[in-house]
Amino acid sequence: MDSATSDARTPLGASADNGFKIVVVGGFGVGKTTLVRSVSEIRPLNTEETMTQAGADVDDIREVRGKSATTVAFDFGRITLDARNVLYLFGAPGQERFWFLWDRLFSGTLGAVVLVDTRRIDDSWYAIDRLEKHGTPFIVACNHFGGPVHTPEDVRHALDLDPNVPLLDCDARSRESGKQVLITLVQHVKNRYAGPSAPADLPRQEFV
Repeated sequence: MDSATSDARTPLGASADNGFKIVVVGGFGVGKTTLVRSVSEIRPLNTEETMTQAGADVDDIREVRGKSATTVAFDFGRITLDARNVLYLFGAPGQERFWFLWDRLFSGTLGAVVLVDTRRIDDSWYAIDRLEKHGTPFIVACNHFGGPVHTPEDVRHALDLDPNVPLLDCDARSRESGKQVLITLVQHVKNRYAGPSAPADLPRQEFV
């Protein structure tokens, strides 16, 4: 179900034992706010502000001319996995002038989703670089914007991704597609930490 078709949200549980933080990062206008909005069970908190002509001298809007608002701090959403576990979703701002916020958002993060617009792959380099430096597990999700079709091999080569980093297509507007992205990230984190040193309470892959 797309978020555009319904505003129905699941009521919050009274409490949860474990909260797991996931950050959605990527370039300007790749769909981070849309992804958080589509999967969150609560009405997301966002810090979007209307874009003005004055901002055109600061932010490159040539590839996102239909965009009328932009995140200036972060987006926040929540998903209940079960009675004990919840995911907290943070969408990071994409403009270079807000990148100083990213290191703080990465603190305590279980893992991250790098959202990519394949028309502007170079915009994803900084996100991947920062996550690698932090040692944060991440996956890459290519959001659908039309235009030329790139094979997974093309994208993986362009981003110089490690073979173990999952890469998948998604539609940030679709709740089902967004859920699959998060399931893939959770599984990647579990696989990365599989063995005696694995965290005791990684969230299960249950999304309602």
